[in-house]
Amino acid sequence: MDTPRNRVLEAWMAEHGYSSNSLADAVNSALERLTGRPGGLDGSSVRAWKAGRVTWPKSATRKALEDVSGLPAVALGFVPRGRTPSSPAPPQQEDPDMKRRTLVGGIAAAAVAAAAPGTASPRRIGMSDVNRLNTRFAEIIASDHRHGGQLGIEQQAAALADEALNLQNAGSATQRVRSSLYASAAAFRSSAMWAAIDGRRYDVAKAHMREAQALAEMSGDQAIKFRIWSHAGAMYRHMGRPADALAANDVARNLHITRRDPLFASLGLARQAAIHGTAQDRTGIRRAFDQAQDAMLRADPAEYRPVWMLAFYDQAELDSLALSAYLALGDYATAEFHAHRCLSALRPHMVRSRAITTTRLAHAQLAQGAADAATATAMKVPAEAATQHARVSRMLQEFGAALRATAPGSSTAQTWTEHTASWRMAA
Repeated sequence: MDTPRNRVLEAWMAEHGYSSNSLADAVNSALERLTGRPGGLDGSSVRAWKAGRVTWPKSATRKALEDVSGLPAVALGFVPRGRTPSSPAPPQQEDPDMKRRTLVGGIAAAAVAAAAPGTASPRRIGMSDVNRLNTRFAEIIASDHRHGGQLGIEQQAAALADEALNLQNAGSATQRVRSSLYASAAAFRSSAMWAAIDGRRYDVAKAHMREAQALAEMSGDQAIKFRIWSHAGAMYRHMGRPADALAANDVARNLHITRRDPLFASLGLARQAAIHGTAQDRTGIRRAFDQAQDAMLRADPAEYRPVWMLAFYDQAELDSLALSAYLALGDYATAEFHAHRCLSALRPHMVRSRAITTTRLAHAQLAQGAADAATATAMKVPAEAATQHARVSRMLQEFGAALRATAPGSSTAQTWTEHTASWRMAA
């Protein structure tokens, strides 16, 4: 006799917008949270459930599916081993099929009642709410690339993290939606963390980091975990603590997402190269940079990646991190080479990155004795970045001090002094 299809599971998937592949991915993620190892399901596994070829998945898979759906396996049309949909019910016991249909019918009725106008039932939180938050996240990313380091960006990102968390208590939701909300909250909090790092507000950045890390763990999202720990490595590098920077960056690099996607591996290695620069490790810089370049070339550009990764990591950013490494090492000619490569490849929206790279180029040129060229380069930094971005402002102040020490009383130093005075007047 042919096994009947699992119509209950099919109806639930249609209602919640799951394809066979997307449900397999969601259950694999839930399995990883449960067992610490990625699941091995694919679309064919889910199709076997729907076709009735698998009527009772393995225990860990059932638990993961129940976490995703928020329903017991029997409410999704699965039948425990030893029973079949056509088996007669034992005497004096309720028909398991009838029990399942009653339970599913009750769930459906409750959903209809919750959607009916005028009821007091809590609202249903869905992926449309998550998508709305993700749109706001894209706006935060764009604002960061234009301005960077601003207190307003940090505060806005933190407020949106709280908004994502408030949604957790605003109504009912599937495990998939709840995990996505935690991931959104972690993403916003990590943006607040980065804005504080970029603005040199390190104590505040560490507070954001701790909150972001907790939220990322609850989400189970590998990409956002990578972002947070990678940011932590950058923070300790800027604070001049290379040992802590390497330890934090290693957490990011050891996540399995770096083995699945070479672009994540490349970013982790590129940031490792920058940390080696702070540690004055020339061999480490070269090895990490070469590996980062190789991983980038192996990455599939068509693969899905989160918006924050797509918005900034490319060949220009790889050269920017190499520039930072060689500048810290004192290899100014190599630093200048990477600065020019970075500036030639920067995308138009990377306003903050262009200001930072231009300032670093000026430092590299001045250290090689080219005071006139260095000053001309530094004068290309926009007044807004020079006066309102903490990191750029500090680097330009250091540039002015080095210029006056290198060419005291020169016309070049005087030109720079007059130029910075015009910045202050404009501010």
